Amino acid sequence: MFNPMELHTVADGSGVPLAVLLKRELCNQRVEKPDILSGVANKSKKGEDFTLLMAKCRRTPGEGAGDNAGDDDTISVFAIFDGHNGPAAAIYTRENLSNNVLAAIPPNLTSEEWTAALPRALVAGFVKTDKDFQTKAARSGTTVTFVIIDGWVVTVASVGDSRCILESAEGSVYSLSADHRLDANEEEVERVTASGGEVGRINIAGGAGIGPLRCWPGGLCLSRSIGDTDVGEFIVPVPHVKQVKLSNAGGRLVIASDGVWDALSFQEALNYTRGLPAEAAANRIVKEAVSSKGLKDDTTCIVVDILPPEKLSPPIKKHGKGGIIALFRRRPSDELSEEQTDNGCFEPDVVEELYEEGSAMLAQRLNMNYPAGNMFKLHDCAVCQLEMKPGEGVSVHGNMPKHSRVDPWGGPFLCSSCQAKKVAMEGKLHSTSSQSTVQLVPK
Repeated sequence: MFNPMELHTVADGSGVPLAVLLKRELCNQRVEKPDILSGVANKSKKGEDFTLLMAKCRRTPGEGAGDNAGDDDTISVFAIFDGHNGPAAAIYTRENLSNNVLAAIPPNLTSEEWTAALPRALVAGFVKTDKDFQTKAARSGTTVTFVIIDGWVVTVASVGDSRCILESAEGSVYSLSADHRLDANEEEVERVTASGGEVGRINIAGGAGIGPLRCWPGGLCLSRSIGDTDVGEFIVPVPHVKQVKLSNAGGRLVIASDGVWDALSFQEALNYTRGLPAEAAANRIVKEAVSSKGLKDDTTCIVVDILPPEKLSPPIKKHGKGGIIALFRRRPSDELSEEQTDNGCFEPDVVEELYEEGSAMLAQRLNMNYPAGNMFKLHDCAVCQLEMKPGEGVSVHGNMPKHSRVDPWGGPFLCSSCQAKKVAMEGKLHSTSSQSTVQLVPK
């Protein structure tokens, strides 16, 4: 006889009553998409910061805003592009990155498949945007912090030192982006030098190096960006990607350029926003950053509130949490409490990590295990989506050592120009004849 309280055995050996699982499924079906409210503020010094705010964006590339589309057909996109050496790279990336990312996602996917495909599509979109910008013969570059919100799932892709943080409804703080400043990332220093770049501080008249670590030639303080063709291909556009799922209690995102983070800590920025709606919160953060350090750089902030439907003000945060949470809490498997049940299946405030990867190696970032890898067309270029005949493409694993377990004849595949881009980023085209007068970082 069917027993609704029969235990369902899960992978970790714990038992959950079947009735609870069925109730959770019904709860998930009833959870609506959140309301997305945003605000932006900027103080300009050089005119090289640019933003993108699209509360409703169609999933199909080239269709732009989705004001008249159904909720299931739209996502939200927010981004900051902090340019340097001129605004060209930031403007170009703002105009093209979204379409390049969406074009890399196969059509006709379920919601779960679309979420799983997004990290690879973000890598492809960033690399294609950088590759295409190189044809413009412009020497500027840009950081990118690019946020896609799909229901309660938040995905952040980042290169450079603009950052994105999340504060959950109960006040826990999560970092969703990486810092690619050479001073802050020893692994990136090792990668750049291994690829043929030189890393050091400015050396004046043979004295001790001064200022931040820089990559030479060019003197860029970052290891990843879009553009910067004068620096070298070892400054790569491959983004760090983190994907999390919020509970339906929601949360607040703060996306800001280094003009903010050079002046304020994550916690200080959030403290200034207490009780303020998104627009006022963004303005307060920029005001406090400029007051603290002066207007030494473009200072830009976007605040995004992800709220339960019809709750049009930010939730009251509990104080005293402190610090950035590096390890995300997984969704608990224990039974919903009676209070949560009475509140209409309201989930506990849990931020669930779905994905995180920061490798700069395209072979690792474009490869996807079964069944996710089967969503993509095998013989389309994994970066630019060029349709190729079988045998025309070059495997992303083509340069793997023979003893590797990865089949060098298997996909994903790259077209000839994207393969050349990959080889250059890995330093295989580096010439050892370059000269430099910088002080090198000790090994």
